[in-house]
Amino acid sequence: MKISAVIPTINEAETIGAVINGLKSIENIEIIVVDSNSNDGTPDIARSLGATVINEPRKGYGRAYKTGIERASGDIIVCLDGDNTYPYKMVRPLIDILLIDNVDFISCDRMTLRSKSNYTSLHRFGNMVLNLSIKLLFNFSLKDSQSGMWVFKKDLYNKMGYLGDGMSFSEDIKIEAIRHGKLIEIPIVYGVRLSRPKLRTWEDGFKNLFHLFVKRVRV
Repeated sequence: MKISAVIPTINEAETIGAVINGLKSIENIEIIVVDSNSNDGTPDIARSLGATVINEPRKGYGRAYKTGIERASGDIIVCLDGDNTYPYKMVRPLIDILLIDNVDFISCDRMTLRSKSNYTSLHRFGNMVLNLSIKLLFNFSLKDSQSGMWVFKKDLYNKMGYLGDGMSFSEDIKIEAIRHGKLIEIPIVYGVRLSRPKLRTWEDGFKNLFHLFVKRVRV
């Protein structure tokens, strides 16, 4: 089966090389970098390492992913950040689990193996609030609704309904995965970020919470 990895980037020159080189060890993988106006040479580094680079000037975490996934030709899609916080060495085992256990979507859980160095108490609290809100509004439980590393079947993605263009994409795609297929969570060790964080903790947290109520009405 062909595999496509989709990586959104904004100024990840320090780390994108390690992520791409790590993924290249997987047989028959297509690597797509969706870059949003980086000015540090990130696209050039990605191209030099054999990745397909798509320029996406429109802002939004979800917008970048939707652009990349729509262009992906793989049967299995791998999504992760370009800042090297997610363990690319886990991708091959996750694909094996997806196929052997016949699940449609694997979401990586940062909470179970978290430490103070890689996940702050504030982020943990915000994640817990959003997890609880999903439980109350949609009647299912997630350990890490905001995780940004997933492995899933392209066929499942094609069945999904509305997915937001912003940070809410992360929770949206999991809700849609559960609605249309079988989702499981696998614990991972989340790394320490080297580049400047793109998440605006309070602003994005409240937006994601509000978005859940809007999505519940849409459903």
